[in-house]
Amino acid sequence: MSNETTLKHLNTALQMELTATHQYQLHAHVLEDWGLDLLAAKMREESSEETGHSNRFLERIFELDGEPEMAFNATPKVAKSLRNMFEMDMADEKEAIDFYTKAAKDAFAADDLKTKRLFESIAIDEVGHKNWLDLQLSLIERIGEQNYASKYVSGADAGED
Repeated sequence: MSNETTLKHLNTALQMELTATHQYQLHAHVLEDWGLDLLAAKMREESSEETGHSNRFLERIFELDGEPEMAFNATPKVAKSLRNMFEMDMADEKEAIDFYTKAAKDAFAADDLKTKRLFESIAIDEVGHKNWLDLQLSLIERIGEQNYASKYVSGADAGED
């Protein structure tokens, strides 16, 4: 694998993380609109973590004297339900894990251990996200979306008009 291929993978990863950052940001606003403020806060944390990932990819691109391609990999979408939100995120996490795993193997083949480690580290973070999403979808399946959602309402505005 050439430096050019490494940089292509890093830019693809950067674009995936920029998309994820804004997808979670959009989710947070949708959840606020639905009154699920506690879950919205969780999505803001996810957005911040994805921003951290994009920063790590940017740093590596610059270390390799590359030029970052600041663009979305896909257009963030508004979810229609919690199940739909988590299923969309699950598909994105699976795609990221598959891509980062392949990119890590390619970096190893090119003797670029630093880039390999970067891809592996972020893939492991994404596995954590996937596991959390698996649990949320399982809970929705077992207790229903309405019961699930009820645990994410703080009730902070209950006394206001």
